[in-house]
Amino acid sequence: MAGNVESMYRQLKQLPLFQGVSSDQLSQLIEKLPFHFLKFSDGEQIIAAGEQCTHLRFVVSGSVTLTTRLSHLNVELSQTLDAPSVLAPDFLFGRDTAYPFSATACGAAGILQLVKSDYVKMLQADKVFLFNILNCLSLYSQRLSGRLAAVKDGSVAERLVFFIESMAAPGATHVELHFVQKDLCTLLGAQRATLLRALDRLAASGLLRHSQASIVIDNVRSLLESVK
Repeated sequence: MAGNVESMYRQLKQLPLFQGVSSDQLSQLIEKLPFHFLKFSDGEQIIAAGEQCTHLRFVVSGSVTLTTRLSHLNVELSQTLDAPSVLAPDFLFGRDTAYPFSATACGAAGILQLVKSDYVKMLQADKVFLFNILNCLSLYSQRLSGRLAAVKDGSVAERLVFFIESMAAPGATHVELHFVQKDLCTLLGAQRATLLRALDRLAASGLLRHSQASIVIDNVRSLLESVK
C-alpha cells in the first residue's frame, strides 16, 4: 500500500497544479484534506456529459477516454488522457461548470478527487497552488489564440487542426473523430472533394488515418505542430 501511495505522489508532482510542492507537503495536504481515491474498471463511466464539475479530478493511474458530441451535428470526438493528468480544470470555475464530455475508464483507471470547496481552501492556504492554477487556466485560454485566423482564412487542414486543438485537452495522446461526412464538411466550411484531398495529404504525411466516417490521430502533437 505504501508503494501505491508513493507512486500516486510521484504522479501528482508531475502535474502543473502541483509544481514546486515537495513530497512532504503533498503528503500533509492529502492527510489534511479529504482527497478520495476511486478505482474504475474498463469501460466504467467516471463523468457523464453535462454533469456539474463539483470536484477537481486527477487521473493517477491508467487512462481515461473523454467523448464529446456536438449537439447540432453528427460529429463526435474522443480522446485519451493517460496518467498523470487533470480532468477539465477550466470547468471548475466560471459561468459554465458543466462537463462538455463524458469520461470512461480505458482499462483499469484510478481517480483522485477533491471537492471544489476544499480545493479553494488549498488555494487560500498556499500561493504556490494559486499561481499554479492561474498558470494552468492561462494555458487553456491562450493555446488557441494563434489558431483563430484558421477559422476564416486557413486551409481545410488548418481548420481541422484548429477544431481538434479546441476540443482536445492538453496532453491528449490519441484522438478519434466519428462523423457523418456532410456534417464534418459543414463544420469545416469545406466541399467534400476539398476535405478528402486535405485528409489524403495529411494521411500521406503519416499524421492521421481516415475512412468515410472516421479520422484517427495517434500522435496529436505532431498533427498540431504540422500547421504552425
